[in-house]
Amino acid sequence: MIPRERIGVVLGRDGATKAEIEQAFKVKLNVSSDSGMIEVTPSEDNDDPSTILRARDVVTALGRGFSPDRAMTLTDDDVVLDVIDLRELFGKNESDINRIKGRVIGAEGKMRRLLEEMTDAKVSVYGSTVAMIGEFETVSAARQAIDMLIKGKQHSSVYKFLRRTKSETKRRKTLELWEKPPR
Repeated sequence: MIPRERIGVVLGRDGATKAEIEQAFKVKLNVSSDSGMIEVTPSEDNDDPSTILRARDVVTALGRGFSPDRAMTLTDDDVVLDVIDLRELFGKNESDINRIKGRVIGAEGKMRRLLEEMTDAKVSVYGSTVAMIGEFETVSAARQAIDMLIKGKQHSSVYKFLRRTKSETKRRKTLELWEKPPR
């Protein structure tokens, strides 16, 4: 199920996005515009059942506010989608959900932009969810930062955490380069 207002994004202009998903994952998408239900089934030449789950993640990402270009990065096996449903944490309390969404977005989108720059994960705040796309490590760091914001930590504390995480990641990647044997 995705929001009905996002069905047009899943379909794309003249069905281009739907066709791209079907071709990339060898699946068929059955879209019900009335209910927002999208059924993902394997096509006849599909011999990998995991593609159904990955195609479902692309559709979910589109439903959670990501652009088709960002959602299609999920075709890469190393890229994951993580969705935080704020209703699970706050129930139907709209004021709490809106407050947390505002904290994640920040003034003029600054916090969301920092989350993306410092972790290399893509972040979307849509409806009552916060979704992230990226490599597992980057999404994990973004999730930790968002959890800090949800728990009420100050933005400056989250920024320090993000800076520390970015420098640790950079240091680890440098060490990995040094440790690789020359060819």
